[in-house]
Amino acid sequence: MFGRLMPKEGKYFDLFNAHAELVVQGGTALTGLIGALVDAPEKAAFYADEIDVIERKADEITHDTLSQLHTSFITPFDRDEIHQLINGMDDILDIIQDVAESTTLYDIQRVPPEAKDLADVTEQCCGRVKSVVALLHSMQNAPEILRLCHEITHLESDADRMLREAMSKVFREEPDVRQVVKLKEIYELLESVTDRCKDVSGTIEAIVLENS
Repeated sequence: MFGRLMPKEGKYFDLFNAHAELVVQGGTALTGLIGALVDAPEKAAFYADEIDVIERKADEITHDTLSQLHTSFITPFDRDEIHQLINGMDDILDIIQDVAESTTLYDIQRVPPEAKDLADVTEQCCGRVKSVVALLHSMQNAPEILRLCHEITHLESDADRMLREAMSKVFREEPDVRQVVKLKEIYELLESVTDRCKDVSGTIEAIVLENS
């Protein structure tokens, strides 16, 4: 049932894997950025710059993939799904970059430890994205692919719960209204990273169900 192999024309899987690797790098840099804002604010700019570099590299891979899509006669699966997959991964890094830009825009010098906990979950989600993308070359991997997709869904639910708990604490304990606004933006963006990871897992689930 799961024995069919995907055609390899166009080096799509190389591009998917290269982009997924950048998603992981972006997730790691995001955790570094938030960790710096908890413990060592002077190091935050380094991670923000690293995220910018990663996001630009990912944009190039997205462009290459879409260019390949316009010239390939044979594709490993539906063209719309390829488009959704590569753009979905790019959206993950766009949100990660939004977090980094917001820390500068709002002049955020420190964040509570709860932000680091939420960033850790986003990094786990990014790691699952890389793992599941690496398995896409063969529908023999369908059971493991679906398992990882379900893990991403559970992590997204965890992030949603952590967002609510973190904001509840901010509203109870933070006296500075401006800081409340700043933290709300950061927390919501961090949770949005997991939303975009879940979107990617949904696209992959659809690919598996249609091709296995």
